[in-house]
Amino acid sequence: MTHKDIARSPSERQANLTRSRRLKMARSAHAYVRGSTKQFYDWLESSPALVPEGPPVWICGDCHIGNLGPIADHKGRVAIQIRDLDQTVIGNPAHDIIRLGLSLASALRGSDLPGVTTARVLEALMVGYQAALDPAAEGDGNPGRSRLVERLLSHSMHRRWPELAQDRLDGAQAKIALGKRFWPLTTEEREAIGALLEDDEIRSRVLRAKAGRAVRLVDAAYWMKGCSSLGRSRYAALVRIGSGKSASTRLIDIKAAVAAAAPRSEKGATPRDNGQRVLTGARALSPHLGDRMGAGRLDRQAVTVRELAPQDLKIELSQTTSAEAVALATYLGGVVGEAHGRQMSEPDRTAWNTTLAHSRSTTLDAPSWLWSSVVELMGLHEAAYLEHCRQYALQEAA
Repeated sequence: MTHKDIARSPSERQANLTRSRRLKMARSAHAYVRGSTKQFYDWLESSPALVPEGPPVWICGDCHIGNLGPIADHKGRVAIQIRDLDQTVIGNPAHDIIRLGLSLASALRGSDLPGVTTARVLEALMVGYQAALDPAAEGDGNPGRSRLVERLLSHSMHRRWPELAQDRLDGAQAKIALGKRFWPLTTEEREAIGALLEDDEIRSRVLRAKAGRAVRLVDAAYWMKGCSSLGRSRYAALVRIGSGKSASTRLIDIKAAVAAAAPRSEKGATPRDNGQRVLTGARALSPHLGDRMGAGRLDRQAVTVRELAPQDLKIELSQTTSAEAVALATYLGGVVGEAHGRQMSEPDRTAWNTTLAHSRSTTLDAPSWLWSSVVELMGLHEAAYLEHCRQYALQEAA
């Protein structure tokens, strides 16, 4: 670790965060897609594609590959669910389908696969999604079997606290390791985090601290993490629960909750408080995560708070085969379909499934609006990505 890696004051942070975000989005077209949520909805709104209006349910709002992965519940049970709900709103489920289709198509660019694979992947996405919506499906209605997902699940289920601590902490001192990702706090920030951890909901839901048990903030740091969310306040906190031999340690993620870019339905009552919005959406879409999250205020700013679990991982898709890409698309389509479907009545699920089945073209076994949206958005994102890279190169050379 070098001194230049650390932003020592809030005034230094923003420049470092802006620079890091520009760099992340310049690394690949897929990284640019992941970091351009607002542009996605701006472009989608102006698109001529006739996107159907599904039943108003909680949607992810930013449903790309990296926002899905193994998530542990408070008992350590693991399932593939949506892992980031910053953009969640009550909205149109078709938007999640398009966003995930765009993410899959963009990720395939790095695998040197033929263009027909993109068509097969979008077809597979709909197969998985619609199978999960089927009211006749019992339990896990996901028809997909992905070796990538199976390997990731196996790795996730074998991870324990030492692996998490090795990734995040300075083992010699049992403190958060300051460096490129973790930066020092001001006294005021540390005091505000300490006060947040005394909130009754945070104590009971996130820390799982029984009444009367001591809660001690051991260490905390500003956390540089994410892509589209870089620039929003985020903190990691190391917390000690209880004392003596029965004491336990938690690593906590505190994240600013800001207004969502995803359009919300007028038919649903989305909470006005952004922390409560994210929390409510998480409980609806990703119960493993939602059940161990809380929402509160950090120095008057809405935040979400969750315990970091060693089993929580994200899906990374780099080099792959056509067969594996199709299998992954089927599986992830099922995950999103299940998340949407559990919120719908049986008649709504049937009607939405029928709408999806009837909007297919004669040449593609997927809705024509999905294909046209993804193709158009791929072109728009590619042009914007190249312009971003040009601007980044000019700024770096200046």
